[in-house]
Amino acid sequence: MVFANRVDAGRRLGVALQSFAGEDAVVLGLPRGGVPVASEVARMLGSPLDVLVVRKLGVPFHPELAMGAVGENGAKVLNERIIAEARISEEEIAAVEQHEREVVDRRVGRFRAGRPPVPLRGRTAVVVDDGIATGSTARAASLVARANGARRVVLAAPVGPPGIADRLKDAADEVVCLETPSLFFAIGEFYEDFSQTTDEEVATLLAQAAAPTGEATDSDPVAEGPLIDDEVHLETGEVAVEGRLTVPAGAHGQVVFAHGSGSSRLSARNRYVAGVLNDAGLATLLLDLLTVEEEDHGSTFDVELLAGRLLETTSWLQHQPVTAGLSTGYFGASTGAAAALRAAATPGNEVGAVVSRGGRPDLAAAWLDQVRAPTLLIVGEHDQPVLDVNRHAFQQLRCEARLTVVPGATHLFEEPGTLSAAAKLARDWFTTHLAARSPAV
Repeated sequence: MVFANRVDAGRRLGVALQSFAGEDAVVLGLPRGGVPVASEVARMLGSPLDVLVVRKLGVPFHPELAMGAVGENGAKVLNERIIAEARISEEEIAAVEQHEREVVDRRVGRFRAGRPPVPLRGRTAVVVDDGIATGSTARAASLVARANGARRVVLAAPVGPPGIADRLKDAADEVVCLETPSLFFAIGEFYEDFSQTTDEEVATLLAQAAAPTGEATDSDPVAEGPLIDDEVHLETGEVAVEGRLTVPAGAHGQVVFAHGSGSSRLSARNRYVAGVLNDAGLATLLLDLLTVEEEDHGSTFDVELLAGRLLETTSWLQHQPVTAGLSTGYFGASTGAAAALRAAATPGNEVGAVVSRGGRPDLAAAWLDQVRAPTLLIVGEHDQPVLDVNRHAFQQLRCEARLTVVPGATHLFEEPGTLSAAAKLARDWFTTHLAARSPAV
């Protein structure tokens, strides 16, 4: 697997780390290249982002050999075996430590601009880098995170050498590495763009993560145009549903996500796809069409109820100043795809495009011939039952339609590269059809 850049790597890593979404976790990027990766992971998990600055304590006469490491808040870990074998005195350790702590303090000052670190005590620390080579920095970072009070340490990277998880299991509770190719020479060979990350970029990402929602920082490029990324509450009938609205500057369309059972607006897969659409200039609303109680009571298959709430949401968006006038598309998965198609078939609902990923269009069979919005059906090659119902639905559609099968994918698109392929298909479909309908804003 080759990653387009660190943002792409972070989104793919975020999918693999989705089990930590909603957990009391802190995502810690290793500067500098690990921070852009960690930024995407934190966004997809809904977790706070911070930087973890560590410095190796090198043996005085052999600095490449680590006798320990130091980090913020006085954190220090020592390798007593190395110290004893090399016969290093306490004075020598103190001299090396003083120098490395000065480096830590300077770098922290540049990156955080006076902000305190996110507390780790009792929490899960997800330590992220853009790749692991020798593992020495990753090991030091994991040990420092634990020394700062982390209850559990998870080390995560897009790529590393074979056997890296076994080599680091004494430092981290869990190691997540997307790719461990047998031929591994350098991290950069697995990126199309591996350009250097600057201190300014790290500082900007951390400032954006630390700023209250909607507040721009002095170095935040978002200040040049409107950008919303916030939780919203929509009153639909007698209940309120939850959503996550993201509007990039200069948005030329908007997409409402209708997920299936067992998923939510916090899903790493949904967030990943939404991020791809946001980068293409599309606003997104990740929407929980049902309350927890309703889902527990089997309302997931109530297509009329789901479609009705989707219609109310569409109307709500058209009355918000920042999204009014934007053409709306629907992205549905599983039963959510049936709701999207049912809503799109409603007379007077001028939806601009529909995308179904692993959807159940058969649950909206009675309305398929009434859908007028251009519709893309995306199905995994190995999701045979769903592929069969989508082929049948495709024959029933009377609008512009396309059925695309993603090679190697099963129902949840968990296989490497398959979710990325589906996201790009959705992006291209929406940008083509929504941009043509939305007025300039």
